[in-house]
Amino acid sequence: MVGVNARSSIPRGRLLFLLLVGVVIVSLSYPLLTKPEEPDTEHAYTVVNTFPHDPEAFTQGLVYHDGRLYEGTGLRGQSSVRIVELETGEITLIHRLPPEYHGEGIAIHGGRIIQVTWQSREGFVYDMDSLEVLDNFGISTEGWGLTSDGASLILSNGTSTLRFLDPETFQETRTVEVHDGDEAVSLINELEYIDGEIFANIWNTDLIARIDPFSGSVLGWLEFSGLRDHIDDDASLDVLNGLAYDDETGHLFVTGKLWPLLFEIELTPMG
Repeated sequence: MVGVNARSSIPRGRLLFLLLVGVVIVSLSYPLLTKPEEPDTEHAYTVVNTFPHDPEAFTQGLVYHDGRLYEGTGLRGQSSVRIVELETGEITLIHRLPPEYHGEGIAIHGGRIIQVTWQSREGFVYDMDSLEVLDNFGISTEGWGLTSDGASLILSNGTSTLRFLDPETFQETRTVEVHDGDEAVSLINELEYIDGEIFANIWNTDLIARIDPFSGSVLGWLEFSGLRDHIDDDASLDVLNGLAYDDETGHLFVTGKLWPLLFEIELTPMG
């Protein structure tokens, strides 16, 4: 979904372009929020690396696959899907959406990139290497976040409902309501499927929920406000959004809309 001022295409002021050379190594640990009755879900996180990130990218979706970083960006007239070199932040290939579309989350499924859009209720299928548009499809709701569990696509639309879609027909096969105890959890945005759980950015917060994909129960909370301490105060930051997973290292990649840095993070149990 969009950030604080993104529902309209109000022009943004020029952002200071941040030149970064190499990789900044950081090793600070922060506590993560968890439900106190479930101490086995408690974690700390360590920032392993920071990488340059395009400070004009309104990040909507992020996927790391076979050593490549794929990113979907939003805002009408500025939306794209792109392949990014992790270490330098350089855009190696980009496909720009027509100006009437506001790009949202992306996922990889079946060797294809799939991207949804916000209010157009339409999505696109791309070739992973060329970013050529292979197909388009309709969805029954707004698109915010998107991920794949290997069998289904999982779509968020800013409510507490996650929708599971057939990856060939894009038809809805089931839904799940996300809740933390008796409280519904809404504003669910960018999604990433990790080891049998759905990790979800909660829009306009620095929180990520860990969700059981069958019951919708929140298994724990990750809180990443400390990441902002590593970013220059002059940077014009929007919300935390953008979550990818490296299944070889078990590390997360986390960034935000208009953030000049992308963080590589290791989660470790506390206690």
